[in-house]
Amino acid sequence: MGLDIQELVLRLPVVLFSLTIHEFMHAWTALKCGDDTAYRQGRVSLNPLVHLDLLGTVCLIIAPIGWAKPVPVNPSNYGHPRRDDILVSGAGVMANLVVGAACALAMRFFGADLWEMGEAGPIVVQVLFMMSFINFGLAIFNLLPLFPLDGSHILKNLLPLNAAITFVNYRRFGPFALLAFILVNQVVARTYGVSIMGYPIQALVGAFSGMKL
Repeated sequence: MGLDIQELVLRLPVVLFSLTIHEFMHAWTALKCGDDTAYRQGRVSLNPLVHLDLLGTVCLIIAPIGWAKPVPVNPSNYGHPRRDDILVSGAGVMANLVVGAACALAMRFFGADLWEMGEAGPIVVQVLFMMSFINFGLAIFNLLPLFPLDGSHILKNLLPLNAAITFVNYRRFGPFALLAFILVNQVVARTYGVSIMGYPIQALVGAFSGMKL
């Protein structure tokens, strides 16, 4: 079943914010770690237009996956290249986790009051739910250890040097593995009613919001 017009209208600003905060935190953290590449390209900004990829944004609005323009970084500028690459890669994920948790907790503690706000109440709750679900989804998806996702950079820098070199040598297969995962994820969703990605996302939303999903 497709999204209705109201859901599309509400989902758009949620998607724009979620992608923007993710990329902003990458760029801001890179700057703090000594790399001004993203800063010089105007990416240390909360303006969605400097971060968004049109196709990736549309996909996240109407499908279970989406992306923004990758933040350009030069790890050779980092003070501690391996540590700082983990920090920069994890910053976007952490931002999405914090936003997702905050919105879910808002539903837990203020949900009953929000429902009493009249016509606006259910809309606010719906936006909070979307914000929580999409941000947890972006965080979990980006933690997959498949190139070019953030998880691949984190894993590479946690591995011993020889293992990291071997891992990097296979990164050209990452996009194919990622595509295969997405396809399998969809098959599982259609077969069992919840996808591989959907299960941990629902678990996080439920744990923080107190909702039974």
